[in-house]
Amino acid sequence: MPDDLPFLTITEARGLLDRREVSAVELTRAVLDRLIDVDERVKAYVTVTDHMAMAAAMAADRRIAAGESTPLLGIPAAIKDVISTRGVRTTCSSRMLEDFVPPYDAHVIERLTAAGAVMAGKTNMDEFAMGSSTENSAFFTTHNPWALDRVPGGSSGGSAAATAAGEALFALGSDTGGSIRQPAALCGVVGVKPTYGRVSRYGLVAFASSLDQIGPFTRSVRDAAIVLNAICGLDARDATSAPVETPDFTAGLTGDLRGLRIGVPREYLPDSLEPAVRQVFLDAIEQVRSLGADVDFDLSLPSTEAALAVYYVLAPSEASANLARYDGVKYGYSYQDGASMWENMERTRQHGFGDEVKRRIMLGTYALSTGYYDAYYLKAQKVRTLIRREFDAAFEKYGAILTPVTPTPAFRIGEKANDPVAMYLSDIFTLPVNIAGLPGASVPSGFVEADGKQLPVGLQILAKPFDEATMLRVGHAYEQATEWHKRRPAL
Repeated sequence: MPDDLPFLTITEARGLLDRREVSAVELTRAVLDRLIDVDERVKAYVTVTDHMAMAAAMAADRRIAAGESTPLLGIPAAIKDVISTRGVRTTCSSRMLEDFVPPYDAHVIERLTAAGAVMAGKTNMDEFAMGSSTENSAFFTTHNPWALDRVPGGSSGGSAAATAAGEALFALGSDTGGSIRQPAALCGVVGVKPTYGRVSRYGLVAFASSLDQIGPFTRSVRDAAIVLNAICGLDARDATSAPVETPDFTAGLTGDLRGLRIGVPREYLPDSLEPAVRQVFLDAIEQVRSLGADVDFDLSLPSTEAALAVYYVLAPSEASANLARYDGVKYGYSYQDGASMWENMERTRQHGFGDEVKRRIMLGTYALSTGYYDAYYLKAQKVRTLIRREFDAAFEKYGAILTPVTPTPAFRIGEKANDPVAMYLSDIFTLPVNIAGLPGASVPSGFVEADGKQLPVGLQILAKPFDEATMLRVGHAYEQATEWHKRRPAL
């Protein structure tokens, strides 16, 4: 039995399982043992479902013994703790939902369960998915497996760290403004945000409903395609679920980019981009060019410079409406010692929410208030339309767009904790994608040195709506021509 089971790709593990060289129980046990060995330092998991995982692995072995072979059968996964899991607490890393146990599964969990995937547990995150470093968790901060004094990114930092550290073969996260792609880049794994509407949001605890989307973290682009095959599809319970066909995303992973025209927008190479990260990005561009693609730097998306401001009007506005349900009456944390119902409601929110959540609720409430709605929210919606139109025009000319994922590698824990604006700028290259509803992926593209440590960075690949196939084709071709995705953190 191989001794590196926790670091296998899904494709590699599938081969071992089908050849009966390893069982699902052995694979799951290896992942859980790895979790025990390293998670005290990484802190990727909020809840470990070891008994459920072993039971699911035994069920997978029975299905395999009966001759069944599906891509995710018996494969251990981690699930961001913003995705509802029946009978397993779903906290959103918030005191408000610390003891909440959903009575139903999210659509993506139903899909993974039917596919035979094994849930190892629920991963840490920024509270209610609000943050870029996983420092906003009400419970603890997750650490980057490549440098334990640095953040893993956020808000899906626990899922990214678990995948990078060998604590799961893949993970699910959610992406509202970069919360899959940014931590994927900082942890050196593949992260995919599908087109808005491609994956059902049923069972995803809402942050900003017009921006949120579930997607996978994996160790290869092919693995990401496999997970997308499992979780995508129309769901009548989600009004924003798109009635579009789900192709086999693995079919187009040919490694051939000849004839594909790719744009590089000049607005994504600002002075704030760290020089070492810029060089890694330019090297990646040359690698893509060497694979036969026609790369053009003469692309401009001028309205995307307003994306940060647009996002921090729209997302908090939607959050202020979505989080109004946490009033201490319906479910979740409830303060009961006040002199009146109104005091109890106020204290519930005061004690149940962390500082970042309160900040965004106040920003959103202000933007939606009488006298400011037109000046802020309505104007932000108009600029959102401009951003989407500029991307639409670009994709009439280009099959894909390449950008950096982050302006810097992973920063130190605590470095930006008291500077919200600096923290928000971590997502400056990812926010426009959510605003426009596009698919986006982060693929490992190199390392930069900081304080004597090698820190990973990512290449962002964008495509037109519902064209994940082209996005994955580019990512796979680049990945197969490089070795970055094969490196592991030395925990």
